[in-house]
Amino acid sequence: MLASACTSGGSTNSGRPAAEAALAALPRSTPAALAPYYGQRLTWRDCGAPGFQCATMRAPLDYTKPDDGSIRLAVARKKATGPGERLGSLLVNPGGPGGSAIGYLQQYAGIGYPSDVRARYDIVAVDPRGVARSEPVECLDGQAMDRYTQADFTPDDEKETEELVGAYKRFAEGCGADSPDVLRHLSTAEAARDMDILRATLGDPKLTYVGASYGTFLGATYAGLFPNRVGRLVLDGAMDPSLPARRMNLDQTAGFETAFQAFARDCVRQRECPLGTKAGEVGKNLKSFFRKLDAKPIPTGDPDGRRLGESLATTGVIAAMYDEGAWGHLRDALSAAMEENDGAGLLGLSDSYYERDADGGYTNLMFANAAVNCLDLPPAFATPDEVRASLPAFEKASPVFGEGLAWATLNCAYWPVAPTGEPHRIEAKGAAPIVVVGTTRDPATPYRWAQALSRQLSSARLLTYEGDGHTAYGRGSKCVDNTINAYLLRGTPPSREKRC
Repeated sequence: MLASACTSGGSTNSGRPAAEAALAALPRSTPAALAPYYGQRLTWRDCGAPGFQCATMRAPLDYTKPDDGSIRLAVARKKATGPGERLGSLLVNPGGPGGSAIGYLQQYAGIGYPSDVRARYDIVAVDPRGVARSEPVECLDGQAMDRYTQADFTPDDEKETEELVGAYKRFAEGCGADSPDVLRHLSTAEAARDMDILRATLGDPKLTYVGASYGTFLGATYAGLFPNRVGRLVLDGAMDPSLPARRMNLDQTAGFETAFQAFARDCVRQRECPLGTKAGEVGKNLKSFFRKLDAKPIPTGDPDGRRLGESLATTGVIAAMYDEGAWGHLRDALSAAMEENDGAGLLGLSDSYYERDADGGYTNLMFANAAVNCLDLPPAFATPDEVRASLPAFEKASPVFGEGLAWATLNCAYWPVAPTGEPHRIEAKGAAPIVVVGTTRDPATPYRWAQALSRQLSSARLLTYEGDGHTAYGRGSKCVDNTINAYLLRGTPPSREKRC
C-alpha cells in the first residue's frame, strides 16, 4: 500500500472547494541562517541492506528560527548501477502521510524500478520528519493501538459516540505526550523544505522526484516553494491541495465507492461471490454483514484474542480496494468470514493496512498520518453533532463506507497542536514540465484530484490511466511506464491529456 485510506485532516466545514491564494514561492537565494544546513556533508555508511547506503541529515526544527535547534532526518540511497551517464539523484516518496520512504526504497524502488532508471539515477529516499527513522512520532503502544483499531467507528447511540470520542482523545493525548515540540513542526511545507536541503547536499541543481499519493502533495508543495529548482517531477495518484477537508473526505469516500463497485462487478463474474450474484446487491449484502459484526464479532484465531468486529472488517475491505490484485484474497476472506465464521482473512488485511506485525507491534504510520494531516489543515468537523449532520452526504457518496469514513474525520478535532495550514492552490509558475498521473478508478486519490492539480500547476502534463487501483506507475501498464520512463530518462514529457 502506498497511502492511508482516510485523510484525517481537513479544513473549513464548507463542502465547496476553497478559492484560496496560490502557495507563494520562497526567495531564490538561501538565507544566511540556513547556510550551515545547505552546506552540510552527508556521511554515508552501510545500512544492513545489500547495495544501500544510509546517512543522517540535519534540518531546522523551526524554519522561522533555524538557530533554535535541529531535527535529524534519515536518508538512504541506492547508487546508479550503470551503464550510461549518471543523471543525478531521483528522490522517491510512497505517500501516507507517514509511509517510510526508506522502506519503499529498499523494498521496491531501489530494486523494482525499471533497470534503465536505476542504471542512470541514484535512487534516494528521506523519511519525512516524524516518520519511521526520522524522529518518529509515537502515540500508543501495541495493546492500546489494538483497542483503538477496534473502536466502533459507526456509533449507534450517545454512549457509543462518547466511547469513540474517548478513543480519539486518548490517541491525541498519547501523541502530544511524546514530543510536543516536534509535533508542531511536521507540516508538509516543512518536509518540502527539508527536501531542498537534501537536494543541495546531494549536489543536484534541480530536484528529480517521483511521489505517490500524499507524495504528490509533498512534491507539488516543493514545486510551489521552489519552482526554479524543479527538475523532472512525477506526481502519481495526485491530491488536490485546494480542497477543504469535508469536500476532500467526501471525494475520497466516493472514490472508495467507485472502486468497490468495480470490485462488485468483478466479484459476481466469478464462480463464487460471497456477496451475491448481482452487482447491485453486493453493497447491501456487505453492509448487512457489517451490521452483524457490529452486534456480534466473530473469532479470528488471533493469539492476542482479537475478534473481527465491524471496524476491523471494514478496514480489511478498504485495504483490498487499493489494488485489484487483492480482490481474489478479499473474496476468500469474505467467504471464510460469512460462511465459516472465520475472521482471520479480513483481520490479516486490516493488519496490513495498519502495518501491525505478528508480534502485535505497529509502525508509526498511523501516528505520523494523523500528525501531518491535523497540522496541515484545520479539522473537518469540530463536534459529533457536525458529523451527524453530514452523514446523509457521506452515505450518499458511499452507502457501504460513508458512515464510517464520516466519523473517521473527527479525530483531528481533539488534536493537541493547532493546525498551521489552510487549503491553497499550487501554481509553481516558471517550473519545468511536471507530470501529473491520475487513475480513473483510484479509490484513495480520486481522478478528479489529478485533473484539478493539473489545472493548477502552470506546467503540468496530465497522464490518465484508465484502470483500477491506487496509483499507476509500475503497476502493469506498459503505456504508463514507458511514458514516465521517457520523461525521467530523456526529459520528454507526455503530450497534454495523454491517456493510457
